[in-house]
Amino acid sequence: MPSNTTAPPAKKKGRRARLLLLVLVLVLVAGVGAGGYWGVSTVRGSFPQTTGEIRLDALSGDVEVKRDANGVPQIYADNEADLFRAQGYVQAQDRFYEMDVRRHMTAGRLSEMFGESQVDTDAFLRTLGWRRVAQEEYDKRLSPETKKYLQAYAEGVNAYLKDRDPADVSVEYAALSFSHDYTIEPWTPVDSVAWLKAMAWDLRGNMQDEIDRSLLTSRLSPAQIRQLYPEYPYALHQPIVDRGAVDESTGAFDPKSGSGENGGSASDGSSEDSGTGTDSGIGTGTGTGSGSDAQSALGAQSQLGALSEVLDSVPALLGPNGNGIGSNSWVVAGRYTTSGKPLLANDPHLAPQLPSLWYQMGLHCRSVSATCRYDVAGYTFSGMPGVVIGHNDSIAWGLTNLGADVTDLYLEKIGPSGYLVDGKVRPFTTREETIRIAGGGSRTITVRSTGNGPLVSDRSTELEKVGQTAPVGNSAPDRATGYGVSLQWTALQPGRSMDAIFALNRAKDFPEFRAAAKFFEVPSQNLIYADTEGHIGYQAPGRIPQRAKGDGTLPAPGWDSRYKWKGYIPFEQLPYEYDPDRGYIVTANQAVIDPKSYPDLLTKDWGYGARSQRINDLIESKIKDGGKISPDDMRTMQTDNRSQIAALLNPLLLKIDISDPYVREAQKLLEGWDYTQEPDSAAAAYFNAVWRNVLKLAFGNKLPKEVRAEGDCINVIPADATGPVDEQREPVRECGERDADSAQPDGGDRWYEVVRPLLKQEKNDWWKTPGSRTDAATETRDQLLARAMKDARWELTAKLGKDVSTWSWGRLHQLTLENQTLGTAGPGVVRKLLNRGPWNLGGGEAAVDATGWNAAGGYEVVWVPSMRMVVNVGDWDKSRWVNLTGASGHAFHDHYTDQTDTWARGELYDWPFGKEAVAAAAKDTLMLKP
Repeated sequence: MPSNTTAPPAKKKGRRARLLLLVLVLVLVAGVGAGGYWGVSTVRGSFPQTTGEIRLDALSGDVEVKRDANGVPQIYADNEADLFRAQGYVQAQDRFYEMDVRRHMTAGRLSEMFGESQVDTDAFLRTLGWRRVAQEEYDKRLSPETKKYLQAYAEGVNAYLKDRDPADVSVEYAALSFSHDYTIEPWTPVDSVAWLKAMAWDLRGNMQDEIDRSLLTSRLSPAQIRQLYPEYPYALHQPIVDRGAVDESTGAFDPKSGSGENGGSASDGSSEDSGTGTDSGIGTGTGTGSGSDAQSALGAQSQLGALSEVLDSVPALLGPNGNGIGSNSWVVAGRYTTSGKPLLANDPHLAPQLPSLWYQMGLHCRSVSATCRYDVAGYTFSGMPGVVIGHNDSIAWGLTNLGADVTDLYLEKIGPSGYLVDGKVRPFTTREETIRIAGGGSRTITVRSTGNGPLVSDRSTELEKVGQTAPVGNSAPDRATGYGVSLQWTALQPGRSMDAIFALNRAKDFPEFRAAAKFFEVPSQNLIYADTEGHIGYQAPGRIPQRAKGDGTLPAPGWDSRYKWKGYIPFEQLPYEYDPDRGYIVTANQAVIDPKSYPDLLTKDWGYGARSQRINDLIESKIKDGGKISPDDMRTMQTDNRSQIAALLNPLLLKIDISDPYVREAQKLLEGWDYTQEPDSAAAAYFNAVWRNVLKLAFGNKLPKEVRAEGDCINVIPADATGPVDEQREPVRECGERDADSAQPDGGDRWYEVVRPLLKQEKNDWWKTPGSRTDAATETRDQLLARAMKDARWELTAKLGKDVSTWSWGRLHQLTLENQTLGTAGPGVVRKLLNRGPWNLGGGEAAVDATGWNAAGGYEVVWVPSMRMVVNVGDWDKSRWVNLTGASGHAFHDHYTDQTDTWARGELYDWPFGKEAVAAAAKDTLMLKP
């Protein structure tokens, strides 16, 4: 790169040049011909300038950008506006294509980039109206100061884009030019605000559980459904806080009450019908106004089944949503650490993305004062100013998903003129949305909303069939008749979460931290805290509804106004802790608090606490008898890969008398196994295959067709009782039922709790399975376990070979990083060029090292610790961190995936924060000048 420049490169002319650009790129990378020099030049043309000087009209003063060996930038400015302008410029240098895709997604405009294939996704997102809500937040809710920062950030992004052709910004734009001309629009402040809506969708809670529980009623009894969705095991898995942390007399914050008496002055949010949800009438034929005949049940099942398919298709750019996705964070007080100060760890679990969702950086006022207040570093999102997770010079904080139930689906009785409420017809609220399609053409949709929210069921063509037999009148032409499904969701109400980001970045103590958390309305997160004075704390923020009737576990009848939300839990009544007596706080998506000591309903669908309890146990074992925890101990805990279900199930598997010598050979792998899931472990590979087959036999094949979908297919050698494994036998093609929905056994810790009591019931009906061509029917637990062990043996023989000594968990459990647009749906050659991997990983489902996999679909890694950090509070330069991929979003840049190998090994990089440490680590320095 040149050492000095005063202007961006000139704009290229014409479509032909862009086509030539992509050809040269493909020639260079694929190595199929000459022209290497020009290919290298073209690829590097979009790489960021990281040294020398660049002049930007938007700036009022000089800004320094120092990058370390991993390309992580630390920005120094004299005023806040310049700081955020520079943040926008630098993030656009590294990640603008990612930013552009995200803003098109949140606005329901993906079709403008990728064509007809994205029209249905756009229609659904327009129905939700994320962009409309973000605009209202910016116009009416956010503080003037936050709006000033957002505007400055947008100015920085647009200064980077000025006079640049799309192909000069990122090579993916050259690929898009094959199908249509594309013009990059200027960045706006609302583009930044809207991304929080996408994150809220990814962390939306139990919507799929609501659907699945209702669909299961077509085949399973209420008692069976309760078995598949057991109560949270409070006696086994410690909630985040012990008692309610609200002063009974005032409801106000009292630092001394953080681990003291419980209380709460809220009106009782627990409903008289909590736990059953039966008077919703959906799928049960009971309750007021439900329509108890078979036609009503059919209409509900059809609507919800079609909606489930729509929901499965929407998160293509965000990743899977379900019980397995979560995060770990914990903080340990200084009395238990080697440093004498608190240590804080965090690793959010999300779908793997390339580039990583997170962007590491530091934002520093050269002289911190009342007019320039920021000295903060950590992880942020490309396209959004500020730091989301990290620390400043006084406090550190981390986030995990709280999992509050903030969505409710309502089954609506609809007709041509409106929807029914309490026996009266109310008119829909409607608006038209026009979706423009790349290459020409458009599609106009009508969005209809009830008093509960938008009719999301309008977005499925399958719904044209619904209502033909439902006992409700006709509907508009092109719409479903009879029944509809509306969505009430806290994220569809404008809020102030963006205000919370900047307030967190500036907070100096726990009261300021809580004041910032009050604005963190959506998504609802567990916030942990530590400060240089030695204090630790926790706050549960978020806009969490109070229901007048029902408990949110099943879709509610929209025609009965008694099921409307009556308000939100006041912030002062949400749980928190401050310096608890036990000396540490763990959040890993477990229950926040035992409902016996807290009046309000947060959710009935917690994560089940396998990870959180393992972290609690690791901390307790380390501090026992006066032990101290070091920063490296925190890192080691993050990579703990012990399987909790193996500890329960493995002893039973070893007791089964196996006569088949080839299955017995595999069973021997489990002898002496310590339940760790290292990449080279043959025992972990076999056990997880057994676990997958146990779930399939006991549950998967017994669920109704509405919750099934086609999963992956594998070649499996028939599990004949006779015939040596090394004989040439024709494999059989077997396909899994599905690989996404939470009703199908995904193998997470909900299924641990489903299976745990059944292991003591040798003749429970769930152990019964029908016979097949090669297997006898099973009647007991041990018979089913034996069959699962045999099926697993032959499955892994097909996947890994007949020699069990060559098996390893990592060969099954692989991570492939896919570019989030062209890498998932583009031409094959483009996918190969943009994607990276695979990596053979350890860890597993519901382990602390949560490299999740879905037992319904296969063993590949579908969610990961998206970053890891260990913060050494007060001695900031001894903190450590790592990202899943790298700083750059440019596919052939050195920093595209340069952190992934370190991440896969469970290692961390040094994280410099102070001026001297940053200067010592700097490899490149760029001056941005007015």
